[in-house]
Amino acid sequence: MSFAPPPFRSPVPVRVNLYSDTQTRPTQAMKAAMMEAEVGDEQHGDDPTINALCDRMAALLGKEAAMFLPSGTMCNQIAILGHCRPGDEILAHETAHILTSEGGAPGALAGAMILGLPGAKGQFAADTVRSAIREKSRYSPPQVMLEVEQTANFGGGTVWPLAALNAVAAVAHEHGLTTHMDGARLMNAVVAAGVPAAEMVAGYDTVWLDFTKGLGAPLGAVLAGSADFIGAAWRWKQRLGGSMRQGGICAAACLYALDHNIDRLAEDHANAKLLARGLAQVQGLSVEQPETNLVFIDTTASGIDATELARRVAQHGVLISVMGPHRARACTHLDVTAAQVAEAEAVLRAAIV
Repeated sequence: MSFAPPPFRSPVPVRVNLYSDTQTRPTQAMKAAMMEAEVGDEQHGDDPTINALCDRMAALLGKEAAMFLPSGTMCNQIAILGHCRPGDEILAHETAHILTSEGGAPGALAGAMILGLPGAKGQFAADTVRSAIREKSRYSPPQVMLEVEQTANFGGGTVWPLAALNAVAAVAHEHGLTTHMDGARLMNAVVAAGVPAAEMVAGYDTVWLDFTKGLGAPLGAVLAGSADFIGAAWRWKQRLGGSMRQGGICAAACLYALDHNIDRLAEDHANAKLLARGLAQVQGLSVEQPETNLVFIDTTASGIDATELARRVAQHGVLISVMGPHRARACTHLDVTAAQVAEAEAVLRAAIV
C-alpha cells in the first residue's frame, strides 16, 4: 500500500498533527536564515549557499561530492537512473519506499525492476541478499543495485544496526552490485544509534538525506556519492527539472537545520516512546515499540479499521496516517510537544471506547 493522503480532513482546527514529520513548518529563525541567504545561479555553480550545503553534506556523509535536489524521491530516482539501465534489477526490501511510494518511477523512468526481499521490521539479512543473487545469464535481468532504507519507514521506523548495514553491503559488492541508501530519516538513525553519519553510510556508494521531515525545512534533500557519479547525475537533474536558480534561499533552511535540529531529534524519539507507552495500555490497540519517531498502531482487536480510527480522532483535531487496513501511524516531530502527545493519547484512547 502506498503512503496516501488522508481520505478526510479534520472538521475542526488541527490541534496535534501526527500525520507525518513532513508536516513540519519552518520556524521564524529558519525563515530569517532563508531571507538572509546569499544566492546566485545554481546552474552556473554560483549559488554560495547551495555550494556550502553540498560541501558540508559531502563531509558529513564521507563522500566526495553532493547535489542539492528538491525532494528525496528525486534523489532516489536520480540514483537509480545513474546506477541502472533499462532491464536491470534492483534488490530492495519488499516494503521499500522506491517500491511502494514513488509511483512506479524505477520502471517508468529507468526501466528497472525491483526484486522485493523479505525481512522483519523493514530489514533483510545478508544471507537473504546472497540467496537472491542469481547466476549471471542472458535469460535473467542483470542485478546491479542493492538499496536499503534507514530508518525503515514501513518497518516501524526501525534502525538498521551498523553491522547489518555493512554485512548486506559487503555481499552486494562481492557480487558486483552498487549500493544505495535511502536516508530520508538518516539523522534519526544517527541520533538513536549514536553512530556518526559517515560511519553509518560508509558501505554505500550513494546516499541522500531529506531535510523536510524531522529536520524541519520546507523543501530540499541532498544526494551524495563519488565526484564522478554526482557529475554524471547533473544531467539527470537537468532532465528531470531539478536544476534551480537562486535555490540558496531553500539551502539556507537546510544549513539552519544542520546547526539546530539534529540533536533535538532525541526529543521526538522520547515523545514517540511516551505515546507508545500510553497507547499500549488501551484495550483493543496493539502498539509496536518505536525505535525513533514513528509509532505504529494495530487496530485489529478493537473491531475498527485504521481509516475509521483516523476519522474519529480527526473529529477532535488529531491527525494520524493510515498505513494498512488495520495499521495506523503516528509520527512525532519538532512541531509536537510532550503536552500535545498527552492530548493525542487521550483522544485516541477515547476513540476506541
